[in-house]
Amino acid sequence: MFRNITPVVQNLLLINIVVFVVASFVFPALNEWFALYYIQSPYFKPFQFLTYMFMHADFWHLFSNMFGLLIFGPLLEQFLGPKKLLILWMACGIGAGVLYSGYTMYEYKSLETKVLTFEASPDPEYFNKLVLENRGYFSPEVFDFVDQYSRNPQDPVYIERAEKTLDAILRLHANQPMVGASGALFGILVAFAMLFPNTQLFLLFPPMPVKAKYLVGAYALYTIYNVLLNNPTDNVAHFAHLSGLIIGAILVYNWKKDRNSFY
Repeated sequence: MFRNITPVVQNLLLINIVVFVVASFVFPALNEWFALYYIQSPYFKPFQFLTYMFMHADFWHLFSNMFGLLIFGPLLEQFLGPKKLLILWMACGIGAGVLYSGYTMYEYKSLETKVLTFEASPDPEYFNKLVLENRGYFSPEVFDFVDQYSRNPQDPVYIERAEKTLDAILRLHANQPMVGASGALFGILVAFAMLFPNTQLFLLFPPMPVKAKYLVGAYALYTIYNVLLNNPTDNVAHFAHLSGLIIGAILVYNWKKDRNSFY
């Protein structure tokens, strides 16, 4: 595997690994500076659309993305050429960050509208609905408060606490960072499936061969399902994955139309 590694893949691997080691053990502040924040967050900087894709939450996050790049990247680089592989990786990574930011802005504005609706007319049932929709942000103790508030719907102390709770959730939404090269990797995956659709890949779990087009198609359907499900307890940026798939598919579709564009 490592004998066949190509220059761009090698450099991307080294950059991601070095940045992870430095951010984890030498200069942890990089995690805050280079992660991608909501556009209206006080922590947001435009350069984060680039830097977030070189940051990773933990070792296994880094390993999964770099393993995918190592498996699929070299053959793509040999076929497309170094320049196009780098364009594919960067365009899908940056594009996924931009599209995900638009998606999070929509989600934030939607939640903000619901919070303002509650503040205009406090109601325990509506508060409980908002808690359930955003339960991934709460500790179990909040449900005890929901029960107490439902028993004292007019108590100003409970109303104030409910408002503060919802305001805290808004801040968490605004200041929750995204990291990782998954959007870029999903662009690599869809490019591989489009250019080498019938290549047999051997899965570890379950141990069986499957064609690239079916594997990536299953990943795409799974990603779409999770975007539609929008599970509040899921901290995976599925919409960024889907964005990487779409951008990668558009790039490769246009390159395939112009056969002379291949390296």
